[in-house]
Amino acid sequence: MPAAQEALLRRMYEVFATDERDAFVPRCLAPDVDWPNMLDGGRLHGRAAVRAYWARQFAAGHPLVRLEGLRSDGLAGAVVVVTVRLGVRDASGERWAGETVEHVYRFGEDGLVVRMDVREGSGPGIGSGT
Repeated sequence: MPAAQEALLRRMYEVFATDERDAFVPRCLAPDVDWPNMLDGGRLHGRAAVRAYWARQFAAGHPLVRLEGLRSDGLAGAVVVVTVRLGVRDASGERWAGETVEHVYRFGEDGLVVRMDVREGSGPGIGSGT
């Protein structure tokens, strides 16, 4: 996997739950990015739609994602699969899911993410106490 893609994805996960998230969007997502809408179903298109989607997620709770692994899954690193553990932060602290999911990223020629998909995992879920 190209080092630039790995560095971009690692940084994206580092800033996701911080105030740096919105400022980082132009450095990681293509202007016409295609993104899954896990709240309502369907797909989102463009940076503004992804920013609004993330704002909705944070208004509903404080989502957390912990990067657990990266691997190339395509020719010349065109597709990168990131294994993540999902969690939430609430008044009682952080709670992590027992399951992991895969975030599948496709990159454009400019090195920015043009599409992201989610492959669901299996496991007990966030409320399991893990």
